[in-house]
Amino acid sequence: MRIRLPLTLAAMLLAAAMPAIAQDGYVKIEQRLSAEQLRATGLDGLSAEQLALLNELLRQDRQSAVQAYQKDAQTRGSGGWFGGNDTQPVTSTVTGEFRGWSNGTTLQLANGQRWQVTEGSFYLGKPMADPRITISPGKISGWYLQVEGQNPRAKVKRID
Repeated sequence: MRIRLPLTLAAMLLAAAMPAIAQDGYVKIEQRLSAEQLRATGLDGLSAEQLALLNELLRQDRQSAVQAYQKDAQTRGSGGWFGGNDTQPVTSTVTGEFRGWSNGTTLQLANGQRWQVTEGSFYLGKPMADPRITISPGKISGWYLQVEGQNPRAKVKRID
């Protein structure tokens, strides 16, 4: 139980420092905290093995968080709220038979991405096989899917 509080505190400190750490690399917890902070959190009582384990867990957590952040940045593009010049559309095909979409529909693309419809519905009378699609950023926010040759668009979010 004693190690749980320091781990929780360390994880919160790591989350708060994530943007800077993502660029600078991992810094050991004992190098980030003052002696007073180490005492206050109880980390000064950890053995060398416990401290090494804590640093390894934080390093792995940081790596996972950085990867998730980078994946999210790819999904929304780096143009921020208003699209930006470097936000690129995604062009691929929907794998398999396609009949349309409604809220909650998940679309598996040939490029490996998965997108979920968050707004809109559309039904094709005749199913299409592997239709070509484009997913483009909206003018203010969000992403929109359009099937080649069809007018309706659906608001989507990437889920993988």
